[in-house]
Amino acid sequence: MRRNPALTSTFTRSPHGLCPLLAMAALTALTLPACGTEKTDAGGPQGSSADTVGVSSGAAFATTLSEVAQQCPSSAAPEAPPTGPTRVLPSGQTPPDDAIEPAAPTAGPEVELNARDWCAGSLHEERITQALWDVEDPTPAKVRAILNGLGYVGERIHGLKQSGTATRFFLDLRDQGGRLGLSGSAAGEKTVVDMCVAPATGPFTAPEQHV
Repeated sequence: MRRNPALTSTFTRSPHGLCPLLAMAALTALTLPACGTEKTDAGGPQGSSADTVGVSSGAAFATTLSEVAQQCPSSAAPEAPPTGPTRVLPSGQTPPDDAIEPAAPTAGPEVELNARDWCAGSLHEERITQALWDVEDPTPAKVRAILNGLGYVGERIHGLKQSGTATRFFLDLRDQGGRLGLSGSAAGEKTVVDMCVAPATGPFTAPEQHV
């Protein structure tokens, strides 16, 4: 999928909040926060479980996920980055005895999301951002309609809420045992969509949002 040229220089992701900046140059240093919770109130879950989506809408949604991820690898875990000195030394020189080698990550996207989810998540981010980029006055109703039009069924949209001039939302994109979720803020050219980690099982309930 080619990125819209108009977004190349201005597409941004939030550096703080529920989902951090996912810069490819710093993958090993970042940790994706949880974007859903299994906690429910006494009246039952506030969100829908991935296992309870209706048959017809579930089939349509599965088709959307499949089409987006068709260029992605299988659900195997991503390979850990190679270890060793990060700086290339001139020929004939050896690293100092106290050189520190980077350790394999123990947290973050490389261990919390599998290869398929990481790849598909980037594609979902792009297609949703492009669809919301030119929307004037992105109200919850408009955002829901656009997400539905892209194939994201209502049962997978959570926390849709106006926050100032933006509309925030979460998407439950768990599929084939994955944990992919998205956190979004629709605000015209300041639209931000980021990957986050959903619960492995159980209902997806959007975290409380502070306006």
